[in-house]
Amino acid sequence: MVEWEKFDHIEERLRVIKGGENYAFADMAELCLVLDMVIPPKFKVSDFNKYKETTCPKNHLMMYCRKMRAYAKDEIFLMHFYQKSLTGAAIT
Repeated sequence: MVEWEKFDHIEERLRVIKGGENYAFADMAELCLVLDMVIPPKFKVSDFNKYKETTCPKNHLMMYCRKMRAYAKDEIFLMHFYQKSLTGAAIT
C-alpha cells in the first residue's frame, strides 16, 4: 500500500507542475505580510544588524527604528521591512 501512496503523491505533484491544480496558497495576497503598501521608487532597505535571539530584543528594535526613522509615521512600511532585520529562529 505504501508504494501506491508514493505513486499517487508523484502523480499529484506532476499535475501541479503541469498546471492541472494550484497550491492552496495560489492567491498571492495571502502570502503578503501587509496589504496595500506602496514602496517608494528607488527605495533601498538599510543594512541591519540581524537579530538572532542572542541579543537584547529591545535594543534591536530601537536600532531598527533609528535606521528607519524616515518612515517612522508609516507603521505598515515598518512592519513590512522589519522581517529583513531578523535571521535564524527569530524570523519564524
